[in-house]
Amino acid sequence: MPASPEVGAETIEGRAHELLAQLSSAEKLALLEGDTDFWPGMVDIASRDASHVHPWPAGAVPRLGLAGLRFVDGPRGVVLKGGATTFPPPIARGACWDADLEERIGEAMAREARSFGANWLAAVCVNLLRHPGWGRAQETYGEDPVLLGALGAACTRGIQRHAVACVKHFALNSIDSSRFLVDVQVSERVLHELYLPHFRACVEAGAGSVMSAYNQVNGEWCGQHPGLLTAILKQRWGFRGFVVTDFIFGVRDGVAAVRAGQDLEMPFRMIFAGGLEEALADGRLPLDRLDDAVLRQLRVQLAVPEGSYPVSLRGSPEHRALAKEAACKAIVLLKNEAVSPGSPLLPLDPCRSLAVIGRLAAVANLGDRGSSDTRPEPGVVVTPLEGLRAAAAPGAVHHVSGERLPEAVALAAACESVLLVLGLDWRLEGEHIHPGDIAPILRQMPPPHPLLRRWWPPVARAIAAITSYGSARQGGDFAAGDRTQLELPAEQVALIEAVVAANPRTVVVLMGGGAILMEAWRRAVPAILLLWYPGERGGEALADVVFGAVSPSGRLPFAIPTSADHLPPFEPRARQVRYDLWHGYRRLQRDGHPAAFPFGFGLSYGALRLSDAQAELSPGSHPALRLAVTLHNDGAMASDGVVQVYVEPPGLVLERPRRTLVGFGRVSLEPGGCQRLRLAIPLRRLAYFDQATSRFWLEAGTHRLRFAQHSEDAGLLVELVWAATDLGP
Repeated sequence: MPASPEVGAETIEGRAHELLAQLSSAEKLALLEGDTDFWPGMVDIASRDASHVHPWPAGAVPRLGLAGLRFVDGPRGVVLKGGATTFPPPIARGACWDADLEERIGEAMAREARSFGANWLAAVCVNLLRHPGWGRAQETYGEDPVLLGALGAACTRGIQRHAVACVKHFALNSIDSSRFLVDVQVSERVLHELYLPHFRACVEAGAGSVMSAYNQVNGEWCGQHPGLLTAILKQRWGFRGFVVTDFIFGVRDGVAAVRAGQDLEMPFRMIFAGGLEEALADGRLPLDRLDDAVLRQLRVQLAVPEGSYPVSLRGSPEHRALAKEAACKAIVLLKNEAVSPGSPLLPLDPCRSLAVIGRLAAVANLGDRGSSDTRPEPGVVVTPLEGLRAAAAPGAVHHVSGERLPEAVALAAACESVLLVLGLDWRLEGEHIHPGDIAPILRQMPPPHPLLRRWWPPVARAIAAITSYGSARQGGDFAAGDRTQLELPAEQVALIEAVVAANPRTVVVLMGGGAILMEAWRRAVPAILLLWYPGERGGEALADVVFGAVSPSGRLPFAIPTSADHLPPFEPRARQVRYDLWHGYRRLQRDGHPAAFPFGFGLSYGALRLSDAQAELSPGSHPALRLAVTLHNDGAMASDGVVQVYVEPPGLVLERPRRTLVGFGRVSLEPGGCQRLRLAIPLRRLAYFDQATSRFWLEAGTHRLRFAQHSEDAGLLVELVWAATDLGP
């Protein structure tokens, strides 16, 4: 907890300028780099798994009392060893559609980070999920900018109460296996309408730092992209925090990067160390740009709350309860039919025999093993099998791995019902580094020892040549990268078919981060649950939903199509790709392909319906839509519902998606209850970006607002008519 009241912005600004005036040129340049030398840092990573041992320091100036910044990763929890809580990853929390929950999770992660001595947390990943094959799909909130922006901004607000939020990766980073190579071609309109609004929402929520991406955009590396870092982020949006490189290999040209708006290279002294001092001396690096970069960091450092945070915060009962709440709310019930005339299969009776089949039921399946990898203490993670056994009658739950098909079939036939726990793990999707891609950057580094200076250039070239033949899919402990196969592995499909034939009362529970195509088997099973990577309390959450203690309330943060052909082209090793307006549910609607499971879809044990939708424009200097709708639960069980509002624009000026999300809200209802939900929607969410004027415009004509429960739901309709309106930059 902060030990002193929040310091005012004017006081911070004045103190930052005072400190800036006391810094020498050498100290200013040092503030633009991490506080760790390159080669010792690389040895530390290789020998000690350092990113899971200690925070990475930057910005310390002891003589002026500046303790500096101390960075940790954390999209699903603080990644340091020592008891931090592992939450479900962002994609699962995206399925919660709950901004209040996300803000509480952001705050909990920040408090735990502070207990490790860190004060800078990279937990806000808002890269748009353009294609479900992206290996890091699990690290973002979904495929829609409004959902991304609302949850990213909420996480940002929670973190900033105790630490510095780092929002990443700016921008258009949604292919992993070629992230050091790919050039994303994109129009200004697509950029501002689809790929940047969520970053802007995080900036407006008070983010202290933004991390640039590895990839190129329109021919320029993001780490040295003046259009992104200065023209858009700092000038158009008024961002007053600092920009940090993605780690280790985030910059190609140090002088170009700083001139473009890059403020800090992390985590080592690398490219900046090799050229900025000379560039400052000869005028290629203007002093006012250097001072601006330093001032931005000082401003953020000084705003970090003081105080000590006890070790007891890590994995506290409060935080573990929060992890379970997120895991419960994230579970999406995709299908729930009756096996014979009568009630739907779920929920199951905890007193009846249950066959739990699948290797993933008995392991801690938390996500990939890249930079977001958490390290919970032994015995902390509740697996699906452990959760089910704890909640069921003694002896009711029986388990086999499913690796021997006859054994699985025999157990399925012998039990009342079956739970098949299948899906993905770190071996099938995740972050990935192709070694050959970073070799050209390595050649720019100084030799690891002065005695090697003479021979270093040819040695570095040789290393680059050798690593260029590295596999695009390394294997080993560092995750598998992007997916090109979106179906379950063939042996899992065969297991489903055999088990359902033996016992039609079968529930398929899917784990993973990206969408899984199910056309080969989904019609054969009566019930399907999407568990995601559920965090350390996921087994308890699954048991609550399966046995009916909690009604499932997750909603899909992406559409699941019936065919991979309905998705945008996706090549993990692409060197150039063009992004347009058409992906996910927008593309399915345009092309007339109903989804297998639409964006925003999810079933409940309750019976939810909408009534009495209203919309009006509020007056004032910042006009917004004021919306209201009533959600009813006509069922016999308490349930949460997610109300989604979509706009269908006139589309007379230029081609636009037929229906897009503009707002949402989550409501908890008792049996037979109802609640009035009120939402305020910024008009910019209904607008298009005009490239000629570089401004957002509300199109003239009739805008149809759909109050719905998913993107293909007809819902309730309200129509509003506007004149053309300039909404600003």
